[in-house]
Amino acid sequence: MGVPWQPPPRLLVLLLVLPLLQVQGTHPDCSVVLYFQKQEEECLEIIRSESQAPGTPGQEGCRTEWDGLSCWSAVPIGQSRAIACPDILHVFKKSKVLIQRNCTELGWSSPSPPYHSACELEALGSNNDTEAKKGYFVTMKVLYTCGYSTSLAALFLAIGIFSCFRKLHCTRNSIHMHFFTSFVLRGTAVFIKDSVLFSDESIDHCTMSTVNCKAAIAFFQYSVLANFYWLLVEGLYLQTLLLLTFTSDRRYIWWYILIGWGVPMVTVAVWVVTRLQYDNHGCWDDYTSLYWWVIKAPILLAIFVNFLIFLNVTRMLAQKIRSPDISKNYKQQYMRLTKSTLLLIPLFGVHYVVFALFPEHVGVGARLYFELVLGSYQGFLVALLYCFLNGEVQAEIKRNWGKWQLSMESNVFNLVTQDFTA
Repeated sequence: MGVPWQPPPRLLVLLLVLPLLQVQGTHPDCSVVLYFQKQEEECLEIIRSESQAPGTPGQEGCRTEWDGLSCWSAVPIGQSRAIACPDILHVFKKSKVLIQRNCTELGWSSPSPPYHSACELEALGSNNDTEAKKGYFVTMKVLYTCGYSTSLAALFLAIGIFSCFRKLHCTRNSIHMHFFTSFVLRGTAVFIKDSVLFSDESIDHCTMSTVNCKAAIAFFQYSVLANFYWLLVEGLYLQTLLLLTFTSDRRYIWWYILIGWGVPMVTVAVWVVTRLQYDNHGCWDDYTSLYWWVIKAPILLAIFVNFLIFLNVTRMLAQKIRSPDISKNYKQQYMRLTKSTLLLIPLFGVHYVVFALFPEHVGVGARLYFELVLGSYQGFLVALLYCFLNGEVQAEIKRNWGKWQLSMESNVFNLVTQDFTA
């Protein structure tokens, strides 16, 4: 009790947290490290203020001290201080044991009981389990890399088809092309983010704070926002078509562009300025930050509005199908226009809403699977529904294919005729 205890700065934190970060493999969750960094900064600020203010209890006894895990407030000699384990529930088990330190003439005593016995780590599994989890995340990365590659190839092909055939140039397909472009940006942003943040295993991702990594994260957030808002535009356009009975107006296209690209641009700009001013730590990829709601709230708003559109379109569609004044051809046209969007709205938004209601550390495996693996194939699904399975697109491709065959046959016939004549 008379021997002063010298705290090993950061060592204990690393010993406790490093196994958790190693388990999470490709995309480590740095919230634990950032939590301790914030606690340390607050404690050091208290220590600085005490050193400048005379007559504090710490000058007659034990000064405020940061021991690598907790901040011990100053107390006079002969008194003690008791604190609970750090409040990180997904790292430390809930324990009612209090850790105590006494203030002696030689300084602070050692923690009793020690951290390792009072604050037990949640079960991380054996080495075999750790290797299995690493393999799981490596496999997941391969899957979403294949998914985004497939989606990008399909999306570029779909954009090329809509661009090349003049008869497919209309407001509806123009909106589809913008929607495709948002998926292209999202897939590209994922590859850029991986190359900047996770290409070098020797880099400490939790303390990495470069302009390149922040720009990569900002571009990724913009692409995600644009993705959701162009889905919202698809829903708005579908509702407009039903209200105007298929009377499209190209004047609305600029409003759609403003919503699809402009709102995400303003949102990300506000988020970047906010992070630079108030939370400029790390690479801005910590989703536990309070300022993450600057991004999350507009996405949830877009999903909520799309859900209302989904209900309204379903109601209008049911009324029009039951109406005896609508011909069979129009009914088929209504069904053809609505089936793709009505499928995409709940498919793209439901999982985001579900996970948004839970803390970031809950359901990490399921969250990564839905957002990375299944999400990587959404671009392919969109290209399939709006382009490759579109009857109008198929008819136009067949018509041009037939014209090309006739042209080739005509050229061959002319060549044979010229040779015969010669």
